[in-house]
Amino acid sequence: MNKKRNRKYWIMMASAAGALAGLRWGFRKIRGIHHRILTASGEELLERKKVPGWDRAWDAYPRPQMRRDHFYSLNGHWKLNGREILVPFPPQALLSGYEGKAGKYLNYSRDFVLPERESGRRYLLHFGAVDQIASVWVNGHLLGKHEGGYLPFTFDMTEYVKPGTNRIIVKAKDALSVRYPYGKQRKARGGMWYTPVSGIWQSVWMEAVPWVYISGLEITADREKVRIRVHTSGQKVSDPWEQEISVKMKLHDGSWYTVHAAGTEIDIDMAGIRLADGSLYRPVLWTTEHPHLYEMTITMGEDSVDSYFGLRTIEVKEEEGIPRVLLNGKPVFLQGVLDQGYFCDGIYLPAAPEEYEQDVLRMKELGMNLLRKHIKIEPECFYYYCDLHGMLVMQDMVNSGGYSWIRDTALPTLGFCRKKDGGLWRGKKRREFFVRHMEETIRHLHNHPCVIAYTIFNEGWGQFESDAMYRRARALDDTRLYDAASGWFSRTESDFDSQHIYFKKLEIPERPEKPVLVSECGGYSLRVQDHFYTKYARYGYGACRDCQELAERVKRLYEETILPGIPKGLCGCIYTQLSDVEDEVNGFYTYDRKVCKVDPEEMREIAGNLLEAMAGKQRSG
Repeated sequence: MNKKRNRKYWIMMASAAGALAGLRWGFRKIRGIHHRILTASGEELLERKKVPGWDRAWDAYPRPQMRRDHFYSLNGHWKLNGREILVPFPPQALLSGYEGKAGKYLNYSRDFVLPERESGRRYLLHFGAVDQIASVWVNGHLLGKHEGGYLPFTFDMTEYVKPGTNRIIVKAKDALSVRYPYGKQRKARGGMWYTPVSGIWQSVWMEAVPWVYISGLEITADREKVRIRVHTSGQKVSDPWEQEISVKMKLHDGSWYTVHAAGTEIDIDMAGIRLADGSLYRPVLWTTEHPHLYEMTITMGEDSVDSYFGLRTIEVKEEEGIPRVLLNGKPVFLQGVLDQGYFCDGIYLPAAPEEYEQDVLRMKELGMNLLRKHIKIEPECFYYYCDLHGMLVMQDMVNSGGYSWIRDTALPTLGFCRKKDGGLWRGKKRREFFVRHMEETIRHLHNHPCVIAYTIFNEGWGQFESDAMYRRARALDDTRLYDAASGWFSRTESDFDSQHIYFKKLEIPERPEKPVLVSECGGYSLRVQDHFYTKYARYGYGACRDCQELAERVKRLYEETILPGIPKGLCGCIYTQLSDVEDEVNGFYTYDRKVCKVDPEEMREIAGNLLEAMAGKQRSG
């Protein structure tokens, strides 16, 4: 009898488990149902399908900081696992046109025609980003392998290309391994986790260069001086002093100034430049209001590249006994917004580079002077547009490691579970790759004046030894500021007292030792009819009935929490977020960027009040 009862019990339990699994599967299916929405640039791209050559997507020169006269874009139609795909869009994106399923293994191929080969020239093959592991072949020869998913890489294919038709094969593997940086991607997307991307998701291009060529630039500037270091490839030079570098720069009055130096490094004292009339030049600084960029051409040997730089400093110093963030020696309030860098039709990539510029201008119109680029590294054009328009950038490192909602979000949000981070995430290979990726990110973005700060860890995601990581990052680049642990799990060393205040009050010490930064806040949700993505799910930090209620809550946040904190040591506020993203409907703009939910004039008034509060604190003494 007992055996029969036990059998019935286990049958019932198995049935219940099956039913529960079925409900979960059904809920995921329902949650995944979404609308087909497009940005204006996405509509333009799809409309061009009717025109020959419509597939010329993202065909501008991909590297604004190191431009050559010509290049050959390899974006356009490729084959992915035997089906057509429009590169550089990831296969999960609507704009890619890919009709297959993006699995763990992705095999890309395309042919290109090489004109008659020039003697003494090298042929370089560039990739903006491939997620997560990529191996590249040309004409059956392996060029190399790259791991990561967010940073550019280059292979020299000189030895293997030939006049006429050549074939490129890219074999990518993307298992969303937490050993590698993965950002906000998740296989079962939902809530604050989004649709994953795989394979090629930035531009692919090639260029011919001299046999010995400029492979990189390192530009370091302050308010008066600029140092330019040139990296070369192609052969070893026994005596670097046999080389000569030439820099021709355009001054702000339209005149040109040229300087030469032996070796691979040159220091230019802008305030020491003697003009034609005998007077000394007065350098023009890069600021948020007047972001002046100095254009220049750098020549070494047979190679030359066009670039630019901005003169500016960012630092933390005490002003009237309170630590402040200073831009060019003057206190600045970091009026920012969280920028995820997601798009409804291209996911990780907008339909056109200019969409990044529009995001920058949209936020400038709302009175913002900073974008916190949230755990994603963008194509270089994004940083160029920030340089061009005077938008400060706080760049997040891309997280790796597993995530626990209870450990990493729920308990810390309630004020519990503050702990040391030395013993967290002991996996040696994951730690080593995070460090390498962090250092490569800092080197990659070093030349952009817009990048004033880095977030090393966000809300404990993959966090380990944050003090040591802070020291390591600062040793590599001490011209930027570092938020070692954004939100919680803070240790000792960081340039900010960084707090997320969705469900807690802002805490400013009576005598702050660091500038206090509200690195995330707000996130009030409002779903706009015909402009939201997910049909049956919404996510945010407090739902609003309409735009009026949203405006009231935003205004109350700034007036009751942010403004009073400025005299006490608050240096900035980063609102969540620039636009809606999938389930999240808490953006200033809708996911398709077609509707602004807040009044720009009212937002500019709020920003003006914040700046006045900062200036008033300095005047009042």
